[in-house]
Amino acid sequence: MKTTTSVLQRCLCLFTLTIPVLSATYSLSDNVVGSGFNSFFSYQAISDPTHGRVNYVDKGTAQSKNLTYASGNTFILRADHTTTLSASGPGRDSVRLQSNKQYSTHVAVFDMRHMPQGCGTWPAVWEVGNNWPNQGEVDIVEGVNDQSPDQVTLHTSSGCTMPSSRSMTGSSTGTNCDTAATNNAGCGVKVNGANSYGPAFNSNGGGWYAVERTNSAIKVWFWPRNSGSVPSDVRNGGNSVNTGNWGTPSALFPSTSCDISSHFGPHNIIINLTFCGDWAGSVYSSSGCPGSCVDYVNNNPSAFNNAYFDFAAIRVYT
Repeated sequence: MKTTTSVLQRCLCLFTLTIPVLSATYSLSDNVVGSGFNSFFSYQAISDPTHGRVNYVDKGTAQSKNLTYASGNTFILRADHTTTLSASGPGRDSVRLQSNKQYSTHVAVFDMRHMPQGCGTWPAVWEVGNNWPNQGEVDIVEGVNDQSPDQVTLHTSSGCTMPSSRSMTGSSTGTNCDTAATNNAGCGVKVNGANSYGPAFNSNGGGWYAVERTNSAIKVWFWPRNSGSVPSDVRNGGNSVNTGNWGTPSALFPSTSCDISSHFGPHNIIINLTFCGDWAGSVYSSSGCPGSCVDYVNNNPSAFNNAYFDFAAIRVYT
């Protein structure tokens, strides 16, 4: 009996040690590079839900106006930067993409060289379910008016909160993820590092953002382009990734007091660039930007020369 128990304990110990490694390993599902963005995503020519000074255009318009274009391992998504707008007309032409596939448990890695910058800009890379907010939202890259750092945020229905103290390198901006209770602020985390967003991100050559979603936690990591700590499977775009080797995340949202499986449904990936609106417009003056947001966006097209995303790749692992 003693020998049997000892063997059993050793087996249980090995099993316990093995499980986290296996559960953190994912295989490449979608490798989105260059012109592949146009088949992976659909163009959403819709009214902006965040009430921005923007006119989201369809695929044909975006391509004919060079608002999106691909070359090799480069995909560009940008706003119009040549047209002065009429105050009574539509907003600035821009693009909103939504992935054709949905994901639940997965890892997505975003290899970005450049993100939109400029007063009035509000770029975002995020994931969201069909039934908002009941199927949840995860904002991975988001900010306004060049105000660093990046903010990672969850938006949910009621009954999802986060512990005030948890193992992450970022700083919590709120613990209640319920959109109704927080005026849609959700539970946010500011990423540690000015080069995580805006002009500082761009001058550094960008970097990598990654999100991991399981029923036990949602995690987001950021690595600057020149960081020595970028995991090799992230930097090299491997056929598999092991998030167990990625270290402490920038943002951690555990299931401690939020049942992730019931608050988050299948998600589409969305990339968009809007202007002004509910967030960028409301903090425009306090961001040190000139005049009013709408007037600035209408009358200064050249100010948006650098209002573009440059993606080297998006890789999704399941």
